[in-house]
Amino acid sequence: MNTATHGATGAAIAASLRDEILAGTYAPGERIRQDELADLHGASRLPVRDALRILEAEGLVNLVANTGAWVSKISMAECDEMYQMRERLEPLLLRLNVPRISADEADGLDLLADSMENSTDVERFLRLDREFHLSCLQAVKTSVLGATVLNLWNRTQHYRRAATRLFYIENDRSVHFDHHLIVNAIRLGDADEAEQVLSRHIRRSRLELSRHPEVFA
Repeated sequence: MNTATHGATGAAIAASLRDEILAGTYAPGERIRQDELADLHGASRLPVRDALRILEAEGLVNLVANTGAWVSKISMAECDEMYQMRERLEPLLLRLNVPRISADEADGLDLLADSMENSTDVERFLRLDREFHLSCLQAVKTSVLGATVLNLWNRTQHYRRAATRLFYIENDRSVHFDHHLIVNAIRLGDADEAEQVLSRHIRRSRLELSRHPEVFA
């Protein structure tokens, strides 16, 4: 198998494993068996290692030399720190993107916000929520900021899932109001408002998680 084929296979394995980690198929701290991945994909160990390095760079996997690979796990304090980083960096990235988001793209965001509001399925909400927020951040290319925000999203995904389940149980509608306010600010080209709403939106999730230390047990 040549280098190009190895690279394509590694990328395909990374895409499959990424989806499984983000969907909760793998739990934080769970070991990833490289031989099982190789057998599952009919591949050698080399593209599997390539895939794991890709996911390590994205914050989803921890690699320990000569030992193995595990799904990233964070403590409550680490999660709080990452959310505080998101609270400051992600609104800045949204501010940069607001002038570049077209009316058609805003319509798409509005549909996503409506779909989330009408959904009764947590996993569907999580997929739509990730699509909504990351779609707002793609119009402007950045050298560091975009990759940093994506890394923070990935590393906190499991804990966001836990917080979302609590939000559904408690029937808190504020998250939906925030989504619509963000879309309205984008339509108006009001980067200040979009930035402020998103900051409050992320802070609310951080404070909700701080009330539930059992999520990190």
